[in-house]
Amino acid sequence: MAVIEAAREMVDNAPLVPAWEAKFREDALMRTVHFGTHVEGNDLTMAETERVVKQDPQRDESAVDVAARAGVTARERDVQEVINYRNVMKYLDQLLAEMKGNSGRHYKLSDMLQIHALSTERMIPADQVGVLRTAQVVIRGLVKGEIVSRPPLSVEVPYQVDDFFAWLNGTDAVETHPVIKSAITHFELSRIHPFTEGNGRTARAMTLLILAREGIDAKRFFSIEEHFDKNIQEYYDAFVQVAKSEGEMTPWVEFFTQALAIEMNKVKEKVKRLSIDNRLRGTVGRQVSLSERQVNLVEYLESNESLSMNEAREVLPMVSDDTILRDLTDLMTKGVVKKVGKTKGAKYTLRGL
Repeated sequence: MAVIEAAREMVDNAPLVPAWEAKFREDALMRTVHFGTHVEGNDLTMAETERVVKQDPQRDESAVDVAARAGVTARERDVQEVINYRNVMKYLDQLLAEMKGNSGRHYKLSDMLQIHALSTERMIPADQVGVLRTAQVVIRGLVKGEIVSRPPLSVEVPYQVDDFFAWLNGTDAVETHPVIKSAITHFELSRIHPFTEGNGRTARAMTLLILAREGIDAKRFFSIEEHFDKNIQEYYDAFVQVAKSEGEMTPWVEFFTQALAIEMNKVKEKVKRLSIDNRLRGTVGRQVSLSERQVNLVEYLESNESLSMNEAREVLPMVSDDTILRDLTDLMTKGVVKKVGKTKGAKYTLRGL
């Protein structure tokens, strides 16, 4: 949790120009739409997804027309799924703007139903779009197709969904850390499985809504779906472990929290690198390319007057002295740092940064 909070604080306070903020947010949107559908079996590549999304398709446009305009040859269903999830993200923007102006506004069942409707339009029978299921479903394993869990009976779904929203808007949830609340939301909606299809997309979108509304979104620069997709077996295994442990949610919460920490830390490193590069460009007079290790060294020097070899070892544990010295020598060559002293007690300082 500390990693998430540190990343959020660093990104929220980073002095980025609007153009870079827009670029980071657009990149995160593309990854969210791509990985959020790829995890469901969508075959479009990242580049194809980007071409479709950049067409800014409207809800009344056919997937065939959008694909032709984007120059993408793919299954109509895959293109439609990408269009739909992009529309879900637009809807989340609308909800967040509405909630920002009304702090007392509760999370609503109608929000979730609309998210489901947008994510499944033209993909499932019209009478199932944005409608709680009335049939029994099962969840099968990824590899063998075996039944791994049986969601509640359809007659129980409306009551369990009502109970979920009562919790989400109640005192217990208000006092729960937003990350834990989001993890529980994702799990509960997946467990209840309120729809015949589209439960995963709906659960993940509701999770994003909660994270963004409650300030754990790092300016919406990250995509937790990317981690889920790239670790798909662990993603599903975490759900199964909860079922096997009779509802003990710790394995899932730990997986979810780690996934969010990893993705937000990626954003932190990207923003940190850009911030340092921009300041170096202003000081040194040109673009300076730094390695990950060098960024860490410069970041330390921004908070401290100097850097000794012993301190450098603490900044870069598990890195040899020779490698650290090469990095420092390269930073001197680039005009970023200067060396003070010539003995083993020499220290390094920033050049006017």
